[in-house]
Amino acid sequence: MALGVAWVLDGLEITIASAVGAVLNEKETLALSATQVGAIATVYLLGEVFGALFFGRLSDALGRRNLFIVTLGVYLAGNVLTALTWGNSLLALIFLYGTRFIAGAGIGGEYAAINSAIDEMMPARYRGRVDIAVNGTYWAGSILGTLGTFILLNQLPLNIGWRLGFLIGPVIGVLIWNLRRHLPESPRWLITHGRQDEAEENIAFIEHEVEASGQRLAEVDEKDAIELRPSGRHGYLSLLRVLFSHYPRRSVLGATLMITQSFLYNAIFFTYTLVLTKFYGVKAEAAPLYLIAFAAGNLAGPLLLGRFFDTVGRRKLISGTYLVSGVLLAISAVLFDKGMLTATTQTIAWCVIFFFASAGASSAYLTVSESFPLEVRAQAIAVFFAIAQCFGAIGPIFYGHLIGDGEDPGKLFIGFLVGAGVMMIGGIVEIFLGVDAEGKSLEDVAPPLSTVARDSTVAQHPEAA
Repeated sequence: MALGVAWVLDGLEITIASAVGAVLNEKETLALSATQVGAIATVYLLGEVFGALFFGRLSDALGRRNLFIVTLGVYLAGNVLTALTWGNSLLALIFLYGTRFIAGAGIGGEYAAINSAIDEMMPARYRGRVDIAVNGTYWAGSILGTLGTFILLNQLPLNIGWRLGFLIGPVIGVLIWNLRRHLPESPRWLITHGRQDEAEENIAFIEHEVEASGQRLAEVDEKDAIELRPSGRHGYLSLLRVLFSHYPRRSVLGATLMITQSFLYNAIFFTYTLVLTKFYGVKAEAAPLYLIAFAAGNLAGPLLLGRFFDTVGRRKLISGTYLVSGVLLAISAVLFDKGMLTATTQTIAWCVIFFFASAGASSAYLTVSESFPLEVRAQAIAVFFAIAQCFGAIGPIFYGHLIGDGEDPGKLFIGFLVGAGVMMIGGIVEIFLGVDAEGKSLEDVAPPLSTVARDSTVAQHPEAA
């Protein structure tokens, strides 16, 4: 709960910004132009990319715990300042964009620090389902954001309602702040930075908590021991050497999974209201309510399918969710082109498609976070996240152009087929390059860079096999 709230907040932010954007061009709010409103989301995404890269580097250098407290604080500050934006001057606009960049930077930093901490703190046999479920809670935030803004913008004056909308996230963040303060630092991070006494204390604390609940922990077999020699800080140059020299196949896999899911998600999520209003005649003020059903399907997928990533296996489930969602999207595209769908059945189709796609998208983050060495884990997440966001930004522009004025469904039909093909590419790449990490410790999946006294190069870098 303490760590996973990061995704709830991101889903909340994207949804609120989309809903609030429609009223910020009113004279009683900020009187922004459509272009200025559209740029708010762009600035937020740029902030996420910057935050992931900046705080990802610090997370590997200064520790997981320090950073997931700092990044939450940065996010809270950005949102509170956003709510204080006043007037319609150039200075006010710059202030608004600056606050959205800050909020985005906080959330981007959360992705890197939190995914690292989750993977390093979870037992190997549960790591997949926990990581995937936590990533999927993005859609719980989406539901909260939709309901919150719908009520605020319809029950309060617009100039008050949109500001309170941006304060929903900080309220949740403040409530979770105390939980985070009491979380231990990752023992894995501590030991690779020469702080073995603190690592032992944290391990003792964690084991005591588990045994106090009535569980008995087996002794660790001596043959599983590895020797580490802390080697100082590792920056992005170290990461590049790891990506291209030691794990090129995993790098291709991680980039493919992240890019393909980001393209599809941004394409559909940022344009679904246009599809409903222009092709199905749904009123603009009612369109956001369809998101609740859409988000429910996205939330259910990771929660219900997550355990199978640990039991059936990563490769089968990741490739399966990508391929199934791609095939279903292609089928729905044909139905759309033939005029066989309504606003309701189109939304149902999206719910089913993204039930699988959401689990697949969450597994992309899992793959990146567990496939690379401890010393550069957060930076690896940051780099692949940044790449995915950059490519994902193409989706809304591409689909927005295809939607146009809503008079030519044939163009969007082609767009849906492109999206289906993109997801299927991710599934095919997973079949050939997937990492069978289920049930394995992180050190078996990717030995730390500071490991010494290994038997061979193959043992140190599994991909060499």
